[in-house]
Amino acid sequence: MKTFFALITALFLSLSALAQTPSEADIEDRAREVGRSIRCVVCQNQSIDESDASLAQDMRKLVRARIRAGDSNAEVISFMQNRYGDFVLLKPPVQTNTYLLWFAPAGLLVFILLWYVVRVQRRPAKIEAQTLSADEMKQFEKIAADQEGDT
Repeated sequence: MKTFFALITALFLSLSALAQTPSEADIEDRAREVGRSIRCVVCQNQSIDESDASLAQDMRKLVRARIRAGDSNAEVISFMQNRYGDFVLLKPPVQTNTYLLWFAPAGLLVFILLWYVVRVQRRPAKIEAQTLSADEMKQFEKIAADQEGDT
């Protein structure tokens, strides 16, 4: 009877181990998901999922190996970050050394808006046309007549 229970227990343990082993389709899906968040260090503007560079292929193999080893997506990304640095992340973390990267666009936008507001406020008011007085009109007609006579 003890042998029977031992065999049943061993069977259930082996089945639970098989259930925890991810299928190749699951590994591929997770590798693509992780690959979309890791930058190819050769291409620099593509993820390793999109890149055709040989280094990107090696990085994809490394991601798949880490997933097969049982690492979660966050652990794989952390491993790649530790190995290649923050540059490998397509979305870099907000840290003191990346404040400029994260906040410079917003600061530049605020600066441009303030510059525009100040420029609009300093714009001179439009000068309205005024009618000439009688003396000014006589002077104008005299100058105009002199100009016509010279040409």
